[in-house]
Amino acid sequence: MRRKRLCSILLVLLLSLATYAKDSTIVALDTTAVVLDTVITADVDSAEVTENKEAKPRKQIYQGTTVKLDIASPAIVAGMSRGRLQHYEVAVNVRLSNHFYPTLEAGYAGGRTERGDTLSYNAHGGFFRVGLDVNPLRKHPESPHALLIGIRVGTGFQPQKVDCWGEIVAGCQVEIAKVGNTAFYMGWQGRFKFLFTRQAEGLPAAEVWPIYIPGYGSRGDTGWGASYHLGWKF
Repeated sequence: MRRKRLCSILLVLLLSLATYAKDSTIVALDTTAVVLDTVITADVDSAEVTENKEAKPRKQIYQGTTVKLDIASPAIVAGMSRGRLQHYEVAVNVRLSNHFYPTLEAGYAGGRTERGDTLSYNAHGGFFRVGLDVNPLRKHPESPHALLIGIRVGTGFQPQKVDCWGEIVAGCQVEIAKVGNTAFYMGWQGRFKFLFTRQAEGLPAAEVWPIYIPGYGSRGDTGWGASYHLGWKF
């Protein structure tokens, strides 16, 4: 009798141990599955982050070239000189990193000028200016419109002399229409000009410098100018 009870107790213990071992194995398997699932999820997330980093586009430096024609200067110069002078110019600028505009301006100017009742002078020649404009606006740098502030160094060529000057310029450039990859612009610019090659006092008459400088205007230590242009960006 005692032996039967002892055998029954041992059998119950063995069954309990077997059940416990089985449950522990299941828990261990579940834990391993959870860990493996976490590792796989982490690998997927890492892959997605890496893919997003690789897919991020690089910042574009060059944003196009604009050719501009000044339509105001011919009218202003001709009007102020009563038809005795003419002035024509074109400009090209390049947009870099949404804020910088290296600029080249070139043209032709000339005609007949007068000083007093006795002196008449024929002036004509080409000119060019080079410089840099900066767009100071920081909000929405991708906008096609720009406020421009910059500097220029100019040179005028005519048979008698070569004159050099500097300019401080300010204005704007606004997109008015776009067709495909081509855009059309309009804008204006004001200029404060100061002459580098100034005439020394007391020079003999043979050394008198030109009264009118192509691209600068009537000779003077300083001067003002304005332009209104239409442009084509490609």
